Amino acid sequence: MLEETDQIERRVERAAFETDRQLVVGDVTLPPAGYQSRFSDSLNRPDIDFLALTNVEITSLLDGKVSLRPFAVLSKSHVRVAYPIND
Repeated sequence: MLEETDQIERRVERAAFETDRQLVVGDVTLPPAGYQSRFSDSLNRPDIDFLALTNVEITSLLDGKVSLRPFAVLSKSHVRVAYPIND
């Protein structure tokens, strides 16, 4: 079990995901380096069906309405286009 002083190092990358009806922009948490550390690795893992996102902005592609959520889970099967956002 982790102690309060123990922390698992992670990095956060802002990314956009387009589905048939929405543009979802959120923070994806990834390992800092090495195994499974690339953005594309999180999308290509066959054992993971959903992506956990924080600080999420969901924009409807139908009417442009924007919703903000602190957390969302996105099904990878609905993602048509995904890309990291570099500020």
